[in-house]
Amino acid sequence: MEYKHTPVMLKEVIEYLRPRTGQFFIDCTLGGAGYTIEIAKRVGETGRVLAIDLDEMAIANARHLISRLKLTNIILANENFKNLSKIIKTYFKEENQKDWFSGIVFDLGLSSAQLEDRSRGFSFQLAAPLDMAFGPLTRRRTEEIINNWPEADLEKIIREYGEERFAKNIARAIGERRKKTKIETTDELAEIIEAAVPKKYLNGKIHPATRTFQALRIATNDELNSLREALPAAVNLLASKGRLAIVSFHSLEDRIVKNFFKEEARDCLCPPSFPICQCGHKASLKIITKKVVRPGEEEIKNNPRSRSAKLRVTEKL
Repeated sequence: MEYKHTPVMLKEVIEYLRPRTGQFFIDCTLGGAGYTIEIAKRVGETGRVLAIDLDEMAIANARHLISRLKLTNIILANENFKNLSKIIKTYFKEENQKDWFSGIVFDLGLSSAQLEDRSRGFSFQLAAPLDMAFGPLTRRRTEEIINNWPEADLEKIIREYGEERFAKNIARAIGERRKKTKIETTDELAEIIEAAVPKKYLNGKIHPATRTFQALRIATNDELNSLREALPAAVNLLASKGRLAIVSFHSLEDRIVKNFFKEEARDCLCPPSFPICQCGHKASLKIITKKVVRPGEEEIKNNPRSRSAKLRVTEKL
């Protein structure tokens, strides 16, 4: 299938990252290659862009685009960005592994191609197998979570990752159904969720299955822990004045990014009651976006999926 994805806030991300000739960048979430290609054009033949993605489909699409555009300064890595330090060692010489990247970008949203892929189960609007893994390197399987995890664990991830107030009802309904028959497709799961929530919830602004599907995707790919692991590694790889730009799409991701930036922009993390600093922590970042940046009205009109996007940018001291 054709890989379609519109990069969110491309203009803003490029303006904040300020790519120039000869610089090196990392795109930790290649997707449709929008950021990667724009940065590659600006850094020229003497610069480099390392682009990472767990999805083999994204890598294959990017390879085609790069060939068509005759770009020779992009390195593609089919990997998990949580392994950022290891990835750098694989693709760059040892003496050049640290403190030399001028910018790093993360776009934590799903691509349109992933949502529309009928061989996977990212969307409850399609009848597809219950597979929300970003790629074969993902260890967990959504179908296994749905059919084998204890109800209490299901309830916990639906409540915490999906911020779903009817998590208990939904987990119980899943538990009851799987006693009778294995749950295998997205439409089966959506039907179970719809039957488990109050009728008035069916007429809300979002589909009643939205939050549960989000929770299952996050759990399948261990997304929040991957982000927590990648953030300090990204900062370590930035050169002085290098910038880290992150586009997130829901509150859990944004909270992790916001708190990490805030902590790394402070000299001391001790409780206020401590008269003297005992932690020895030194600030490594300066926050560039004092307030979160959101897409403009025109972009939201042209790309409705961008409406929940939040961009935060920080700079290495």
